[in-house]
Amino acid sequence: VPISLFAQTKTETKNIFANSYDNVNDFEKILNPNQVKTLNETLKSFETKTGNKIIIVTISATPNYRDLTNYSQDLDRYLRIGLKIDPSILFVVSKELRQIQILGVDKIHDKLTNQEIESIVNTYVVPELKKGDYYKGLEAGSTQLVKKLQ
Repeated sequence: VPISLFAQTKTETKNIFANSYDNVNDFEKILNPNQVKTLNETLKSFETKTGNKIIIVTISATPNYRDLTNYSQDLDRYLRIGLKIDPSILFVVSKELRQIQILGVDKIHDKLTNQEIESIVNTYVVPELKKGDYYKGLEAGSTQLVKKLQ
């Protein structure tokens, strides 16, 4: 009886993710160009002032992944190791999957705990996403994260 084994190699992992990332990466196309531009400018300004980089990624699916959590963890690893981008916070949102994942690095935990991140998401982001206003949710969540990290 033939046995098939499948493994995900580093090359396959790299091909799942884009070759470059800005502060806002709207792969799901849930924002208009002006919204992407405004969020990018806000987050770049924050990064310049504080050294903390926030990256937002929207995706419609998680190819080769069981869930958004595993996808987000591998994306974070790919950004750090593969692209040498060191986000303080990685904010992954999927309208299609109706999920949010936020990863924060250890260096921010003295200013922002996981519980505080969860509170920001539940208070400022989720209510707007439920209304279908993805820009307002991402903008409000980013603003609150920025306030906590300053």
